[in-house]
Amino acid sequence: MRGSYYQPGDRRAAEVQALFSAIAPRYDLINDLQSFWLHRLWKRRLVRLAAPQPTERALDLCCGTGDIAERLAKRGASVCGLDFSSPMLAGARARMARVQWLQADAQQIPFPDNYFDIITIGYGLRNLSDWRRGLAEMRRAAKPGARLLMLDFGKPRNPLWRTIYFAYLRRAVPLHGRMFCGNAAAYAYILESLEHYPAQEGVAAELQRLGCTQVRTINLLGGIMSIHYALA
Repeated sequence: MRGSYYQPGDRRAAEVQALFSAIAPRYDLINDLQSFWLHRLWKRRLVRLAAPQPTERALDLCCGTGDIAERLAKRGASVCGLDFSSPMLAGARARMARVQWLQADAQQIPFPDNYFDIITIGYGLRNLSDWRRGLAEMRRAAKPGARLLMLDFGKPRNPLWRTIYFAYLRRAVPLHGRMFCGNAAAYAYILESLEHYPAQEGVAAELQRLGCTQVRTINLLGGIMSIHYALA
């Protein structure tokens, strides 16, 4: 099944914004169902790797309903959660008041150079119209030595496991979208966007090209998800 939300080029941002506005009311529920609640564990691991400290500034890009930003704030960091979807941010503001919630584009971060100690992005890099520009913006806004972390869908190296995983994304995930938010196309988009995304190897190579250090990739469940970690 193919969704109607993936659009290359200039139309990409508008289509993705429409997608997330449509699914915002059921976003957390469907994340739980389609990941069998595992996304919560993966996000906890991301925050542990980020190791936020009370004196540090953290930025969570494409924050959605704010679960990663909330976890960073509970560790004591001063946190800004940024997203371009107003309905998503409405859910985030209801989650926690002491995080600064900001509507903006992750490809044009409205903060000066060398500002943040931690920058995270969960399930957002793949959705940017230019993921390389998104990484470059993260690098620009990060202090030297800041921690950069990205959690997203991956592409398993094992051919059989990859076939099974893609079949799940093709069939079961859109069914969840149809059942719980009346929008199968929004969730069919996940596989289509992943097919156009370089995933583990491409993101790691771009981080190195940008001059980041200690670049590493943590594969989860055989590579169906991954966390990238680097120092700016």
